[in-house]
Amino acid sequence: MSGLNALFRQRIGMPENEKITFAALDLVLELTAKSIPFENFSIIEQRASAITEDNLVCKLLVNKEGGLCYELNALLYFFLIDNSFHAVLTRGVVYNNDAQAYLTIGRTHATILLAHEDQTYLVDTGFGGNLPLTPVPLTGETVTSRNGAFRARKAHSEHGDYVLEMKLKHKDNDWRIGYAFDSGKPVGDVAELNEIQTIIAEHPDSPFNKHSLITRHTAQGSVTLTDTSLTQWTDGAVAKEKIDGGRFKELLKKHFSR
Repeated sequence: MSGLNALFRQRIGMPENEKITFAALDLVLELTAKSIPFENFSIIEQRASAITEDNLVCKLLVNKEGGLCYELNALLYFFLIDNSFHAVLTRGVVYNNDAQAYLTIGRTHATILLAHEDQTYLVDTGFGGNLPLTPVPLTGETVTSRNGAFRARKAHSEHGDYVLEMKLKHKDNDWRIGYAFDSGKPVGDVAELNEIQTIIAEHPDSPFNKHSLITRHTAQGSVTLTDTSLTQWTDGAVAKEKIDGGRFKELLKKHFSR
């Protein structure tokens, strides 16, 4: 077993001797969403490192930080490959539902496509509070998890040939687009993800280079901390608290052990 495989299992609480089957991926995704937060601290603090397997292991597994999509899904991709799955990374364009338009900063979402028994599935652990928590087949079929309902359907556009759509539990009454992606343009090398990181860190329209953000799933819902607020979803009920800098550090330690 590789060092990444062992450390990943240790981080999410998966036994080292347990075989990771396709049926076990729901559990892997659930444990990962609870254990490794979606966060932008390295961007805000201007200490981002090149996207390599070794750097991801150091940051996410040894130092036990979180990361953004291109880090979280790259790490999961390596874990899946280590466990004999056939997977590739691909890039997508996130949709802003408030503006009813795709983000103008380009293909800055990294996700995973996994092949299993002549079917292709989207697997994503890097989409913040919008995680499917289960593989989503590229057939348009609706799948459900405790986080809501999800589907990946064909939708040819300049942004790709598929879209991921969702109806989050307790939050969405209608389907909404998460992002478009191209099933025919896999990432050839994780080094390509450095382009995403540069855009996220430097582009004036990047949603992640202005304010601190960290979020993870919990057994009852989710917890999200920014430099101005704490938001907790618990069994469908939401509680939001405005905070200051001192409170931020206190809550970061309480909810994220940092």
